[in-house]
Amino acid sequence: MSGSGIWRGTIYGITAATIWGGMYVVSDVTLLALPPFTLLSLRILLGLTVLFPLDRAKGQPVPDGRTKLALLGVGAVGLGISLGAQFVGTDLSTAVNGALVTSASPAFVVLFALILLREKLTLARLASVALASAGVLVILDPAAAEFGSETFLGDVFLAIAAVTWGLYSVLVRRVTMRHSLPALTVTVYALFGGLLLSLPASLIELSQQPIGQVDASIVLGVLYLGLVSTAFALLLWNRAFALVPATVASLCFFAQPLSGAFLAALFLGQELTLTLWVGGGLIAAAVLLSLARAPVAASVSQ
Repeated sequence: MSGSGIWRGTIYGITAATIWGGMYVVSDVTLLALPPFTLLSLRILLGLTVLFPLDRAKGQPVPDGRTKLALLGVGAVGLGISLGAQFVGTDLSTAVNGALVTSASPAFVVLFALILLREKLTLARLASVALASAGVLVILDPAAAEFGSETFLGDVFLAIAAVTWGLYSVLVRRVTMRHSLPALTVTVYALFGGLLLSLPASLIELSQQPIGQVDASIVLGVLYLGLVSTAFALLLWNRAFALVPATVASLCFFAQPLSGAFLAALFLGQELTLTLWVGGGLIAAAVLLSLARAPVAASVSQ
């Protein structure tokens, strides 16, 4: 993989994480009217309406049966279990807790990359993860989180989301490399895999928790989550993991809390504090350190 491929993959990952930075606030709003798995199913369906026709229009070859099953399984982990747990956790906890707990995902990416991909855990990569984690803690301020009995169940779901998202990201790289598949095809089948879990769950929950009042803000929130956070950002994320070693690409996730803080300053009038700049600087330094030591390796052209 060329140096340009590493930088391109990093840009993809950072862009995806930046988009996801505002996702918790949007989810908080839409969950007022839509149950978690119903919202997830709508998000996946909207993503498929964009990406499935695009994949077919590009004339991508249809994977064989075993490969399809592998892709569906990857999607079930990432888009069924992880995103489902994230929505349930956000519904039962708080947006701050969601951002803080799921920021642990890169650590699980590193763990699963060691186990499943046999990627080397160098001192530079360890230092990068530690540096970026420190930056996240500076930005989010754990003291602002509300961990207690009222949010405990939601926080457990958020922790499950963090673990399974780390696993999903590594599985995306493994299946892409093993089967030489484009990220677009991987993303489409992953969405179908997520739908296999989310749709039955949504049908069950709707019998117990009907849809609430839907207004313009709810519709816009669903469109953002489905078209921007899923169709666009998920495709970019998967491309990042196709181009860059998982332990390096994982650092892109740390752009999520950083972008969330900047969006809050931009749209909610919150002050751009010194801690935000310090935390952002630590995250940027971590990404640059990791890229400087990133190895040249084979990847699928995306």
